[in-house]
Amino acid sequence: MGQLPPLLWLQAFESAARTLSFTAAGNELGVTQAAISQRVRLLEDRVGQKLFVRHARSLTLTPAGQAWMPSIHDAFMRISEGTLEVFGSTTEQPVTIRTTPVIQQSWLAPRLVAFHRAYPQVAVRLVSAIWPDDFGPEGADIEIRYGKGGWAGVDMQSLGEDQLQPVCSPALAKTLASPSDLAGHTLLHAAGFGIGWSGWLQAANVADMEARCWSITCDNQVMTLVLASQGGGVALTHRRLMERRTDLAAPFALSVVSDERFWLVRPNRRHVDEDAALVWAWLVESR
Repeated sequence: MGQLPPLLWLQAFESAARTLSFTAAGNELGVTQAAISQRVRLLEDRVGQKLFVRHARSLTLTPAGQAWMPSIHDAFMRISEGTLEVFGSTTEQPVTIRTTPVIQQSWLAPRLVAFHRAYPQVAVRLVSAIWPDDFGPEGADIEIRYGKGGWAGVDMQSLGEDQLQPVCSPALAKTLASPSDLAGHTLLHAAGFGIGWSGWLQAANVADMEARCWSITCDNQVMTLVLASQGGGVALTHRRLMERRTDLAAPFALSVVSDERFWLVRPNRRHVDEDAALVWAWLVESR
């Protein structure tokens, strides 16, 4: 291929390939969407192959783009890490933590308050993730993910075994003596659970109960818990997220073990920022 393409073209490709959005890449690099699109087209002309398939509202990588992306991303990571190791950080950057809103509210918030009291000089930035695709090592020092683990390119620390249990408003909980009392009530479903209501009902020996209940499905657990707290039905949630909540009650003792769990996750880099390491250690200690 001869001489390497300009760095700005490679940077535009790396950002667009990571975010699968020319607009997001432009926001990240401080230029317009049109500028990113132009740089990518110039890069495609230079290498002689298309790197993206352009859809009406989205992008996907071509096979060539998919094959090239890891090398380009790794090259930028090495430049960044090498610069940091030789010259150090030139500006104070906040420690970025990315996770879902329900984990932020129910698990992370009290631990972050305690951390800030102990280390007020450490700046922290929270970023919300809703969908699994929102996660990834780029742009976050620490993530709290839910799943079976096994992600590539990251260090992981399990937050422990997880169990799922029904919860509802305290008033409704007083009327539910056994799982069979759920008949005629509303089951609140959150998308994305490996084990959902069907798994819990089967463990409670009332597998047919789902057909005897009303149903509301939400794309996030925050909403199911809000609905449950306001008497809108019974939600299934993680016991770990019920530590400090007083607006919800567990009507039944039965919980089911999930093969998924919460994980602390961070990019597997040679250099770890001192403040990020401090936050990581605090969260591991307070699991």
